[in-house]
Amino acid sequence: MNRYIQRDIFPELSGHIFKQEMTIITGARQTGKTVLLTQLRDWLTETHNVIPEKILFFNLDIVKDWEFFQDQAKFIEYVKDQSSQGKVYLFIDEAQKVPDCARFFKGVYDSDLNAKLVLTGSASFELKGKLKESLSGRKRIFSVFPFSFHEYLLTVEKELADYLDKDTVPSLITKKLLNCYQKYMVWGGYPRVVLSNGEKEKTAVLAEIYSSYIEKDIVALLEIKNKLGFSRLLKLLVHQTGQLINIAELANSANLDRETVERYIYALEETYIIKTLPPYFKNRRQEIVKQNKVYAIDLGLRNYLVEDFSSFDERMDAGFIVENSCFKEILLSLGFLWRLRFWRTKVGAEVDFVVIKSEDLFPIEIKARIKKPSISVGMRNFIDKYSPSHAAMVSLSLSGEKMKVGKTDVHFIHPFEYAKLRRNYT
Repeated sequence: MNRYIQRDIFPELSGHIFKQEMTIITGARQTGKTVLLTQLRDWLTETHNVIPEKILFFNLDIVKDWEFFQDQAKFIEYVKDQSSQGKVYLFIDEAQKVPDCARFFKGVYDSDLNAKLVLTGSASFELKGKLKESLSGRKRIFSVFPFSFHEYLLTVEKELADYLDKDTVPSLITKKLLNCYQKYMVWGGYPRVVLSNGEKEKTAVLAEIYSSYIEKDIVALLEIKNKLGFSRLLKLLVHQTGQLINIAELANSANLDRETVERYIYALEETYIIKTLPPYFKNRRQEIVKQNKVYAIDLGLRNYLVEDFSSFDERMDAGFIVENSCFKEILLSLGFLWRLRFWRTKVGAEVDFVVIKSEDLFPIEIKARIKKPSISVGMRNFIDKYSPSHAAMVSLSLSGEKMKVGKTDVHFIHPFEYAKLRRNYT
């Protein structure tokens, strides 16, 4: 287990390993799902004394493993035999490749075997679609994303990672964190990209991810005939990071019909390429905005698609990628029952993000740079309307300041300080 960094999701994931229901791990290709299975195997053997022979590891990309799953009855008998002397753990990588996988694993689960099922699948659109209905009440799904900034630091600058949780950080360390964060925003968090040396190698890895996962896997999964239209739509979407989606305009620009555009957007979300963000409103007549906003899940892949790997200070889209990076950090820090929205009124007042926990609202505004403590017009309007107890102004230039606006404490923080701030005020 020490061979790899511990992913942020690992404590929650390992805590579920002793639950009866299936553990299902989904995520894009090359985000580390197979590594997580290896870590879980090592964790079981090293900390819970599970003997290796009781952990049965199958990779459905390997033909000899795939053959195990061609006959459900034989597989069930095989598991019964393997578990006759004690519980076994079935780790099944790329589980969606099993023919009629929902029926197959439902039958295995319902056979009341002395076994724990842990499944992974790259094509979340396919895997969740097949398993959602028939495995209701029998599973929990964990989503694996490219590295968070914390995981990125554990990989490239491990000694800096501990400072993310500290209340007081020396100015020199803050400068190093900001420098790392700017590189993270340009190249993203796909593990192989982070571990690659030099811009040429990183670009080549991103090109391979795009080719193998998007151009091949997703196109094949959706049986896309108009590959050019699909590619054009994806590039249009990532160029619109942080902006409202207009389906009619996208359809016209990509030369696709509206229904196809909506289907492709849904599929790109379910396969962890983009994420759409709906609006928050209480007063429908004044605040409702029909369009969602769109963000890229990984900025490295996004920057590959827009063909721009220039340094942060040289970028024309610097404000947009700061906003997108904050979106991902906030998304990964959400609690189970929390929601993330944006706020915008018909007259144009806007707050980039609103984190919602029950009736608690936490508005967040993102700026690339802030020279002095001040808030945007949109943030002031939101505070005047809802009086949240806390709010955040996020930038790369100002941190540690706080101002009072009505009953609201407005905190000025760097993007990587958001999770710490929420823990302090949740």
